[in-house]
Amino acid sequence: MGLFDMFTSDNEEMTPHFAFATSLIYMMKADGVIANEEVGQLLAVLGGEESGGTIGVGANNRQLLNRAIKYAEKNPLDKFLSEAAPVLNDAQKMCILTNILDSSLSDGEAAPEEQEIFNKFLQAFDISEERFKPFFDVLLLKNDRTVFTNANHPSNAEGYTVQLKI
Repeated sequence: MGLFDMFTSDNEEMTPHFAFATSLIYMMKADGVIANEEVGQLLAVLGGEESGGTIGVGANNRQLLNRAIKYAEKNPLDKFLSEAAPVLNDAQKMCILTNILDSSLSDGEAAPEEQEIFNKFLQAFDISEERFKPFFDVLLLKNDRTVFTNANHPSNAEGYTVQLKI
């Protein structure tokens, strides 16, 4: 512990809810561009609130989000993952994984930096790609809106049926 550590807000305990919010921040900033769709997804999962014609994070989670942003700015992802993984149960890990994947796909594609970060989360949470694959497939389907704009999309072929492979 450093002499001035008492003056930083990083001394707060890692909790599952804080880990959830912070995970989203790491994913949003992964490719250096925070897309509108990613902000929308963040508002959807943390709770949005309209104030003065602008939509932002609701008051209940504003402090949580501010803490998460500050933490992610000051700490490398590996440090965060080493602190977060031990406080999360399996359901919380899977919730974080599905939400950060949804965030990375919300703008239509997962950038290479987002893919790398997602893989780090899988490893830190000890979740295999094989186990996560069905969730991945559902989120790909959810975020592939080209089925509406591309008549030649393979899923638009006559007789094609979407199936979940487990």
